[in-house]
Amino acid sequence: MSLVGSLCNSYFYILQDIEDVIMRAKEVGINSVISVTEEANDFERVIHLSKSYPGVVAPCLGIHPIQCWGSQEQRSVRLQDLDSALPLFQKYRDEIVAVGEIGLDFTPWYAPHAEHRDEQEAVFRRQLEISKALDLPVNVHSRSAAKVTIAVLKEEGIQQALLHNFAGKPSVAMEGVQAGYFFSFPPAVSRNEQRVKLIKQIPLEHICLETDSPALGPDKQLWAKCL
Repeated sequence: MSLVGSLCNSYFYILQDIEDVIMRAKEVGINSVISVTEEANDFERVIHLSKSYPGVVAPCLGIHPIQCWGSQEQRSVRLQDLDSALPLFQKYRDEIVAVGEIGLDFTPWYAPHAEHRDEQEAVFRRQLEISKALDLPVNVHSRSAAKVTIAVLKEEGIQQALLHNFAGKPSVAMEGVQAGYFFSFPPAVSRNEQRVKLIKQIPLEHICLETDSPALGPDKQLWAKCL
């Protein structure tokens, strides 16, 4: 059996033992991983990684709804965060496999005000336009915003979407299923009974696997080795 990891984070490239990680992934049947970006300065790094491991690391470029991840400056995305990324979508249009990780994150401490949510949506819609222009699928983040996220995807006429680590209501997931979207889940969902119930209601043919590495492994350690 040949497997594809549908989402590894952009900081996959900082792993000191990346050769070992890729070897272990291949040993368990994972022959390719899709490495997403979060910020514009990740783009070149992920492209470089894909060239170092051709056919194994597939680059997926996008601006995440939360910027400066893991720092004290962590915040909701702004339109200007997209500026430096725009020419890179064109530069690498023939190398990337999707646009992502993009989407919405309405977690209250990240997007406490309507203007934060509105700007996130503007950045999201702009990148959906890019995906349509490049004829590429999208890899989508939808924390605390599942219903709005799927509504925007449908409004924008998106036909190929993967909603990663989806945590919305089953009724909302079914809207996505009807639109032809896919849903991916990491090992960490095995610890969440509500998520297990959700997964059981999604048709198997609409479910993909992800590691979300290096986070969200089967145990509670954040930086668990998921691959």
